[in-house]
Formats: sequence, structure tokens, C-alpha cells
Amino acid sequence: MEVTTALVEKLAHLSRLYLTEEEMVGFTADLQNMVSFVDKLNELDTTGVEPVLHMGDAINALREDEVKGSVSREEALFNSPIKDNQFFKVPTVIKKS
Repeated sequence: MEVTTALVEKLAHLSRLYLTEEEMVGFTADLQNMVSFVDKLNELDTTGVEPVLHMGDAINALREDEVKGSVSREEALFNSPIKDNQFFKVPTVIKKS
């Protein structure tokens, strides 16, 4: 596949990018290098090679959930400048029309 400036202009338009002439030349060269790299990879025989789903061997390396202490409602509201008995009060951001 040949990457031309016309192709890069079309991609830039679709992506809503505004490229200078210098950037256009750079992107054309970069994209051509990427396409050439993929073409080179396509020359490899990958028969019998399983697809890689993850880059590491770790599976579900998550910590266990632990119940820990929390602050009480009174402690959370203690330094709030505007509050009622249960909630923080903030200025209205969206006014209903």
C-alpha cells in the first residue's frame, strides 16, 4: 500500500486535523513507514503461533477487598462551609429553565 499526500489529506480531514505542508510531509513518511513495517510482519509465517491476549502472565492480579474504617458523616461534614445535617451544599451549576 502506498501512502500519498492525498490519503493523508483525507485522513486529516476525517480526523478534523489541520496540518501544515511540513506536517503533511512528515505524516506521509511516518504512515508509509508504519505500513511498510506491517507489510514486513505479514511476510512471517505464523502458522501454529497462538495469539497473544495479554503481555504478561499475571491473571487477575487484584488485591482482595478489605473492609477498613471510614470517617463518620459528622467528621466528613465538620469543615464544610455550607452543609445541612446530611449533605455538603454546593452552588447551583445547572439551572432549570
